[in-house]
Amino acid sequence: MKIPYFPGCSLKTYGSSFEKSAIASGASLGIEFVEIPRWNCCGVVSSLTSDDLMHHLAPVRNMIRVLEMQDEKMVDTDNKMLTLCSMCMNTLKRSNLKMQEHADELETINDFMYKEDKKYDGSLDVVHYLEVLRDYGFDEIAKKVKVPLKGLKVAPYYGCMLIRPKEVGIDDAEEPVIMENFIKSLSAEAVDWRSRKTCCGSYLTVSKENIVIKLTRKILEDARANGADVIVTSCPLCAFNLDNRQALIQIQNPGFEPIPVLYFTQLLAIALGLDINEYGFANNKVDGMPILNEKIFKK
Repeated sequence: MKIPYFPGCSLKTYGSSFEKSAIASGASLGIEFVEIPRWNCCGVVSSLTSDDLMHHLAPVRNMIRVLEMQDEKMVDTDNKMLTLCSMCMNTLKRSNLKMQEHADELETINDFMYKEDKKYDGSLDVVHYLEVLRDYGFDEIAKKVKVPLKGLKVAPYYGCMLIRPKEVGIDDAEEPVIMENFIKSLSAEAVDWRSRKTCCGSYLTVSKENIVIKLTRKILEDARANGADVIVTSCPLCAFNLDNRQALIQIQNPGFEPIPVLYFTQLLAIALGLDINEYGFANNKVDGMPILNEKIFKK
């Protein structure tokens, strides 16, 4: 399966471990990520103003790039556009939905981009990697597991953008199960915890650092209180707030016990028996190897 892949900005910088482990795990499953040529930033967040069309230009331009890939036979999937970052997924899906539901606005967007060789027709389906894995079949993934994660207690962290708003979320906004089912397919235990859908503070990490520290401390301590060995996420910003900010949490709260925060693709790479270099652990601030050595590798 060759699928057009939109990386977004974070996965080329501090979220590179997410991309590395995703591409490697995909290859092991026969899923080839074909990076979209000349992609541009998705715009990061979707405009909350209903008559604001300008903020939809960036997402739609990326969708035109995918149509061009289809024309050139670079991919073999039907009208799919793959994303990894929860925030990119959310932004792209919301713009795509707007174009599909409002033909007049789609026409205006296409008219504005008159120098493009193609016009967007609303035909794409923006999908998250977790959705691709669900369609692949968690039962099928379980059959390919070479290093069962039995004994590892994993807290799935959805955050905000993966499941809200409900019209673009990849699962039920109130009771999502996709990450839990994914975790179980790797033979790990999915921890049931209260904070799995709690906001980490998002971009307040720039302007209101102390607020993020308070929010993330509660989330991290909730995971620990419910027996989690690690937390998994699909959002680079959530990963930054939950992982990188633990150093500051420790300074302000000397008794705080750190907990590793991994991307779900890193767990997948481990379970599929990939080389340690494919895990992308170099960018993780809280080292996950001690607990993995204890529970999985038995070192």
